[in-house]
Amino acid sequence: MLRIAVPNKGSLSEPASAMLHEAGYRQRKDRRELVLVDAENDVEFFFLRPRDIAVYVGSGKLDIGITGRDLLLDSGSPAEEILQLGFAGSTFRYATRPGTAKDVSEFGGMTVATSFSGLVTQHLTDNGVDASVVHLDGAVETAIQLGVAEIIADVVETGTTLRNAGLEIIGEPILTSEAVVIRGTGADEDDPKVRQFLRRMQGVLVARRYVMMDYDIRVEHVEKAVALTPGLESPTVSPLHHEGWVAVRSMVPSKDAQRIMDELYDLGARAILTTGIHACRL
Repeated sequence: MLRIAVPNKGSLSEPASAMLHEAGYRQRKDRRELVLVDAENDVEFFFLRPRDIAVYVGSGKLDIGITGRDLLLDSGSPAEEILQLGFAGSTFRYATRPGTAKDVSEFGGMTVATSFSGLVTQHLTDNGVDASVVHLDGAVETAIQLGVAEIIADVVETGTTLRNAGLEIIGEPILTSEAVVIRGTGADEDDPKVRQFLRRMQGVLVARRYVMMDYDIRVEHVEKAVALTPGLESPTVSPLHHEGWVAVRSMVPSKDAQRIMDELYDLGARAILTTGIHACRL
């Protein structure tokens, strides 16, 4: 069986399970389940702490896993990213009290507190900065107030929590992260089970980004219409019983669907419909 690590809690857990369900895999109904066998798909799921997933996959104990890019890089495990999943996005940045420093080049001799010590240590090394790193498991913004560090490095969304603590974001982002599928470095790239899994997950990503659009239009306007809805290869165009009209079907990006419908209507298209796509293979 293909052995897959899935986050058991946190911001990665529910979106990962939802995506796997959309891809046709069984998912646990009881959050206390640690292992789930999906015999029909020849897959075994292991529900693990997100921070541990890269370690298990990198060691070869599990074939692939879903985790955050930040957790993968922080682990230092011999594992690599093979597919971006488009959820659980975050930005990892430095912050400090105003006037302490402007960017990472001024951190020399200071102490940085973070929950991602591996990631930060590597970033400081890459920038040639000699600074100490203190590992904390949470609420790192209090480290400066308590005198543990002069700088913190943490996930930043709106920055409100940092501002409330009297801190400001400094320098460029350390990392932009999201959920990713990973495998061990040097693992067989042609493993058919892994390729099938990736095709399913890619199908979910496409289905989430596109809708199917159908409309009727006069034949003399077809070329302009299909220029608006080119599809992935080309749209399907079928003659209607009413002479001079055709029906067009095409995949269009869901974020552009309303604008495209407006433009098609102005072009003379009628009976314009959009429907969701539940699964897809390209």
